[in-house]
Amino acid sequence: MGSEARRRSRERIKEQRRKEKRAAKRNKTLIVLGAAAAVVLLIVGVGYLVLNADRADSGYEGALAPRTLQEDGSVVMAQEGAEAPVVEVYADYQCPACRQFELLNGDVLKENAAEGQAIVHYRPVSIFAQRPAPVSTNSLRGGAAARAAADHDRFVQYNDILFENQPTEGEEGFTPDDLKDWFAGTDPSEGQQEQFDQRVDEEAAVVAEFTGEFLPALTEDAMEQIGEDTLGTMVLSDLLAWGDGHGHDSSFLDGTYTGQIIEATGNAYTRYSGDNAFRATPSVYINGELLDNNTALTARGLDEAIDSAGSGEVDTEPMGDGGGVE
Repeated sequence: MGSEARRRSRERIKEQRRKEKRAAKRNKTLIVLGAAAAVVLLIVGVGYLVLNADRADSGYEGALAPRTLQEDGSVVMAQEGAEAPVVEVYADYQCPACRQFELLNGDVLKENAAEGQAIVHYRPVSIFAQRPAPVSTNSLRGGAAARAAADHDRFVQYNDILFENQPTEGEEGFTPDDLKDWFAGTDPSEGQQEQFDQRVDEEAAVVAEFTGEFLPALTEDAMEQIGEDTLGTMVLSDLLAWGDGHGHDSSFLDGTYTGQIIEATGNAYTRYSGDNAFRATPSVYINGELLDNNTALTARGLDEAIDSAGSGEVDTEPMGDGGGVE
């Protein structure tokens, strides 16, 4: 990163700290005035407001680096010919920690990519696909909608919108109507909006069938035939493969973005091992090395990790038609 960019980054961090100190003083006053339980809730609320306010005040407003849709549904954002560290971001749109990462570091990624200092590889996953609804349905509908937005060169904008509107865990969210309305806010053409809306409706039907009927029946059968211990060691994509050989036809997922994000999640679990093993979201890798949360979840830590890393290589291929550039 150049000296001017680093200076701007330092100024943003200083401003964030000043705001945090002001917020802390306000919180102390609230503690004196309120009951303990109410104050705890209020502090949490203030924390989110401060986080969102900081993001709005220091938001990256420059041009984004070109984005290219990959064959596996992921998206690479980088300047053409950039020789820079590859920053892979695995995130689930229902994951609160992923939202925090996006609010803190979304602009860090955009700025580094725009300056040719990083190759950002967005890899949406669904670690909650096997959880009860609405956590599972929110996760899968959000991931499928982000993939549909990538078809129309709107992934990065839509990624931000999804995290900004993340439903509270346990509450129904990412409804088809909301997903469509948010896409309209990215200024698509009329044809793009129509195609996106149709895809969202199709994926919502797939998600409903998968979470409401297919997966519960498959899981119950697997519990009886292979046992809870073995089932607990299987990633979802492996469970689907087992089911295909035992009377549970998963072919309705073929060609869907719901199926693609399930496969991407399984690949994340099996791709890494040892200290680099994928276990949760957000998981951030630089040149294949997993960052610890103390680094990944702070703007300073991520920026310094990118600055100190060497060049890397993207291990996916762009779509046959080039994927498109936003």
